[in-house]
Amino acid sequence: MSAAVPDAVDLVAEEVSDLLGEGARALAGAGVDVHWPRELVRGLTTRAQVGPAGDESGPGRAGSADGPSFLSADALLAFDWWFALGDRRLTREELDRLAEANRPLVRLHDQWVLVDPRELARARARQDHKITPVEALGAALTGSMEVDGSRIEVRPTGWLADLRDRLADPGAQKPVEQPGALAATLRDYQRRGLSWLARTTSLGLGCCLADDMGLGKTITLIALHLHRQADPESAGPTLVVCPTSLMGNWQREIERFAPGTPVRRFHGTRRALDGLADGEFVLTTYGTMRLDAARLAGVPWGLVVADEAQHVKNPYASTARQLRSIGGRARVALTGTPVENNLSELWAILDWTTPGLLGRLGTFRRRYANAVESGQDPAAAERLARLVGPFLLRRRKSDPGIAPELPPKTETDHAVSLTPEQTGLYEAVVREALAEIAGADGVTRRGLIVKLLTGLKQICNHPAQFLKEERPVVAGRSGKLELLDELLDTVLTEGAGVLVFTQYVRMARLLERHLAARGVPAQFLHGGTPVAGREAMVRRFQDGEVPVFLLSLKAAGTGLNLTRAEHVVHYDRWWNPAVEAQATDRAYRIGQTRPVQVHRIIAEGTVEDRIAALLERKRELADAVLGSGETAFTELTDAELADLTELRGGPR
Repeated sequence: MSAAVPDAVDLVAEEVSDLLGEGARALAGAGVDVHWPRELVRGLTTRAQVGPAGDESGPGRAGSADGPSFLSADALLAFDWWFALGDRRLTREELDRLAEANRPLVRLHDQWVLVDPRELARARARQDHKITPVEALGAALTGSMEVDGSRIEVRPTGWLADLRDRLADPGAQKPVEQPGALAATLRDYQRRGLSWLARTTSLGLGCCLADDMGLGKTITLIALHLHRQADPESAGPTLVVCPTSLMGNWQREIERFAPGTPVRRFHGTRRALDGLADGEFVLTTYGTMRLDAARLAGVPWGLVVADEAQHVKNPYASTARQLRSIGGRARVALTGTPVENNLSELWAILDWTTPGLLGRLGTFRRRYANAVESGQDPAAAERLARLVGPFLLRRRKSDPGIAPELPPKTETDHAVSLTPEQTGLYEAVVREALAEIAGADGVTRRGLIVKLLTGLKQICNHPAQFLKEERPVVAGRSGKLELLDELLDTVLTEGAGVLVFTQYVRMARLLERHLAARGVPAQFLHGGTPVAGREAMVRRFQDGEVPVFLLSLKAAGTGLNLTRAEHVVHYDRWWNPAVEAQATDRAYRIGQTRPVQVHRIIAEGTVEDRIAALLERKRELADAVLGSGETAFTELTDAELADLTELRGGPR
């Protein structure tokens, strides 16, 4: 400042360093800009390469069993850092020399360059950074990774790059042939699902099949099990964890589509795992799994499956924690609703199938969920899509190429177990009624048989219906009601409409009160509903105002056009299948533009089960016998009646 015209000042290195940081900020606050010569300043560019050292094999190559497991953190991959000043890459020695100089102005390749020493120190400290294979895969898929609060560009190498390419372009992979042991013909989209499942699980990676209800997730999983048995590296028993209401259905589907495949239930007081075969299915419930996770964790499972995987959407709940303790060569989640409320539910499912892929929950919410849910960061949504896309297959009935594969109407029998209360009532009624029937004849005997069959059907529906309770505790007492809740949760998440038919007004009233307590909008049409009321109910349903329509079978079996319904539930079985068909036709009729899913709920091991089996095995006889309703059974002998009503442990 002693100069008349101050135009230059000499700075020592420390003063240059101050001017780069605090000095520049202080001057800017005073309205003074600091400009540096463009040829002098060099920004430090940081990138990273991640992959195996040398020719190390891994999951991305066929026959690479020695590669790291993606379901464990035993193996670590090191970053090969790539640093550059401007467009010139620095060697490790040059980086070390620059950092050790600890000054902003350094001589490099016959040129003076200006670089922040603190940035150099951070770069040098990162050189020993290591990550698990699944973290490396996530970085390879998104092209970047957050390190010390900064997002770093990442490029995969070796088998990691090959694996990234295979996962990112599933269409380039050779499709998997349908297993010869599968007693069915898969639709095109189901074959594509099988190929995707087979490819992903063969790499030791978990995944989530999130198809809409009715697209055949169960048969696709059965096909995957059969496919994996052909490879010694993936063969082994398959554990299926599902809600209690679906266990009977799983057993039936396995016996139907994979005849000869051993299947057992790990459920009840006599559950056992002795003599487990490699190709066996083991079915258990979420409740039993929680109680016996230690025993289940001791089995070398080839595949672990979580059906209706939204049951583990709370990662801190006991169900999710115990399920995580059960290991397997691969994990598959099945759900029609991977996200019900927020992205944390998606994190919980995928963090079980492929632990570590999405990072810790708090980090995931900070990096992705908050930004995506708020709609403020499209780039975060794109990165998340690249990250989860290879591990989640989601198909809707409305997707191109999916709906044309479906028949106009798909019918499914859902087998459910009786609760202990239902079992006790059922056995007591059968015992007492058969004793009474044995001493009667003529009209009296026929009346007692009709009374017995009606009582057993009511017990199968719900104990409160049979006991004529006025203010019953509805939840937790009926296997059918548990399954109905499961179905309705899925249907409502899809935004679809559903018809629920029952032949009993009392049962419909119980369902109406139960749904009201759950906050599910529903309406009930019965024989006492006036014509104007019927028309108003139909309008509200068709307009989407009320998604659940409870209907008395006799009152609503004909004359209604309810084409908004994509699902029809027969809560109890009518003896005459033509009556059921007429009820189903309220939704499946001219004007219906979407596939209709028909669900028949059957109490396993009961008289309902026997009738369903009769319909399946002896169609001609069933048409003749069941066409007259219950009265056709009044001519059975005592022995035939005992066989019909006997409570059995499983499906026949």
